[in-house]
This record gives sequence, structure tokens and C-alpha cells, in this order.
Amino acid sequence: MTFTKISYQVADDIATIAFNDPKTMNAAGIDTVEELSLALEQAADEARCTIITGEGRGFCSGANLSSNPGAPAPKGKPDAGKALDSHYNPFIKAMRTHPHPIITAVNGAAAGVGCSIALMGDFIISAESGYFLQAFRRIGLVPDGGATWHLARTIGRKRAFEIIATGEKLGAQKCLEWGLCNRVVPADELLDQSLEWARELAGKAPLSLRHAKQALNAAMESPVDAIISAEAKLQHVCITSDDAAEGAAAFLQKRAPVWQGR
Repeated sequence: MTFTKISYQVADDIATIAFNDPKTMNAAGIDTVEELSLALEQAADEARCTIITGEGRGFCSGANLSSNPGAPAPKGKPDAGKALDSHYNPFIKAMRTHPHPIITAVNGAAAGVGCSIALMGDFIISAESGYFLQAFRRIGLVPDGGATWHLARTIGRKRAFEIIATGEKLGAQKCLEWGLCNRVVPADELLDQSLEWARELAGKAPLSLRHAKQALNAAMESPVDAIISAEAKLQHVCITSDDAAEGAAAFLQKRAPVWQGR
């Protein structure tokens, strides 16, 4: 498929998906999200780690419903809620269930639903110029795309409500201090360091990372007894896999394992 709103490439088991609509500072319209969803689906089959980033000055400036607003609401306004149900939320959920690690590389503004997409990364690396922005209250709306879920669990309800209520930018260093991102790097090193990190992750046992991600997702929502049982089931899947046999053999033979992902 030819993409027009994003770019997509795969090299060395790493898929790189980038918002690429500089005239809107990478605002994500429904057409953009459709392309993102297709690219992420391709990456599941073609790569072992995926990077999502933005071209130009920003990561994603938020939703862009002006070009394809969906069905009109009763008062003739674009029905953002319908677009969330049909396009944005399914993409966010696809990121969460993606079978291998996703790195979101924030190279500027991650605002609105762009912030939600950035937060859904398994690993988040930000340029020093990057920032998260919950600007919904400025236009009389509420955060969406799972932002309230992520923020409350990561930084606590009070801090989450503060940045939602004030609508102020949360800079990269503050994000790092609060645990909203893993690393902060100079802007001109963002892609190189993201690729270096992705190469490291792509070289890990893919089945192990897939099920570890699944277990952690469940741990965010379930009581400890349920998680212990879920871990045991996933461990059974892993320990009977070809990758586990290869890992043990490579350890005994003092060589690097050759992972197959099965």
C-alpha cells in the first residue's frame, strides 16, 4: 500500500512508522489513523520491534476531524465520539495488544489523541524538545484515547487532574521525573537512539517479550491472585516453545541464541 499521511519502512527487523503531515503538525485525521492501523498490522508480521514517531517539528498535534468528520452530531457538528469508536480507539487498542514492543519516539508536541498514542508505547523516548499536552479543557472537551487511564495509573490522580485541568505543557524532563517516559535525549539523537534501543529489543526472545507484555497489561487491571495464575499459564507456553529450547542450548553452548518467535 502507498501511504500518504504516514511513512513506513522496515529494516533489520525494525518497523518505523512516522506521522507525515507537516502542514498540520501531524494532526491525525481518520485517514491518518486508517493508515496507522494498516502499517501496524504489517509491522506485526514484518518486524520484531516497532517505532512510532513523527516527521518534522511534532509527534502528533491531536485529532484532525475537519477533513473527514464522520457523521454529524444532532447540532450539525462533527461527531468526534463516533470517530473515536470507529477509528482512534481501535488503533489505541491495537497498540496495546501488538505482539512485540512498541517504542514511541516523541519529537515535539504530543497533544490530544497524539498524547494518548505516545503514552501507549511500551517504551517512550522523548527529545529534549518533546512535550505532552492535554489541551481538551481549552475547547470544552475531555481527554480521550485512554489518556485518563494512563495518566492516573502512572502519575496519580492529583497530578493527572492538574495537567488536565490546567492544560499546560508537560516538558520532557518533567515527564521523565514523573515516569511518563523512559529516556530523554537531544533532538538530533532521537531517531538514532530509538533505533539502537529497537535493535536491542528486536534481538531479544520475541515470544518471551510478547507474553511478558501480555502479563503486564493484565497486571494493570487484575488482582494478584489472577495475575499469578495468568503468569503460570504464559510460562507454560514459553517453556514448551522452540525459543526456550534454543535459549537453554545457547546458554550451555556459550553462543548467541537464534530466536524464531515460536
